[in-house]
Amino acid sequence: MFYEVLVTDHVRVEPNKFGMDTDEAVRVQLEESYAGFQDKDIGTVVAVLDVKEVKEGIIIPGDGAAYYESTFKLIVFRPELQELVYGTIEEITNFGAFMNMGVIRGMIHISQTMDDFVSFSDSGVLTGKDGKKNLVQKDNCIARIVAISYKGEDPKIGLTMRQPGLGKLEWVKAEKEKSDKEAKQAAAIKAKATKAPKGGKK
Repeated sequence: MFYEVLVTDHVRVEPNKFGMDTDEAVRVQLEESYAGFQDKDIGTVVAVLDVKEVKEGIIIPGDGAAYYESTFKLIVFRPELQELVYGTIEEITNFGAFMNMGVIRGMIHISQTMDDFVSFSDSGVLTGKDGKKNLVQKDNCIARIVAISYKGEDPKIGLTMRQPGLGKLEWVKAEKEKSDKEAKQAAAIKAKATKAPKGGKK
């Protein structure tokens, strides 16, 4: 989920930005320093939204940079368990698929790609045995976050598409059309049964 967070931090502005307006130098430095920054509590930084306050700077002996205590807003992505996410299949492997969610990517184990027995082909396609559904690179999908791990440099996100309303967008659309058709048929049968004349002697 995306959040707007307010952060107060000492920003180290490098000497090559000393000719700039202080507020602008802090903003540029923040954009450089926080690009792709990830933290378990904050999340993954998407962008610096606004610099609210920049206090007077200090210089530390032996360090050519200046430090400014600043308050600024960030847009971050913080994954949450059971959250629905939209993304594009970036890579297919023999053990599953990697989905790019724009900010970070998640992994869908082969057993979680569809409700079927799934096989992997050398051409990079995951295919369901009974439903004959195919999953390939660049497919747009909806998935659910079922696991989050912060071990290592990047968060590891586990996804599933084995639930109603999830999977490749074409699958979801086809399922909805089928469900709507069945609902209309059921409603028509019910309406017909209600209008039918009652039997018996007059």
